[in-house]
Amino acid sequence: MNTMPSTARRRHTETCGKDDRKLLICSGKTETERGRKMEQKLYKVMNGAGAANITIGVVTLVVGIVSGILLIVAGAKLIAGKSKILF
Repeated sequence: MNTMPSTARRRHTETCGKDDRKLLICSGKTETERGRKMEQKLYKVMNGAGAANITIGVVTLVVGIVSGILLIVAGAKLIAGKSKILF
């Protein structure tokens, strides 16, 4: 909850305006603090994206290996059974 009186809050908003630099100065945060916050967010996003890529890669690898094995087995059964075909 904001502890400033409504008139002081109105003046604070009017003097700060909509400019980013003014808002940073009025909010008491420096640009380095804001930069650190953005770096932390970027680090978390990159961490999540990396984990997702590794997961998708492992799943794709497993699916590829399993489907390859199934194709080899099916091909071997076809080759083994070709002598049983009568025309």
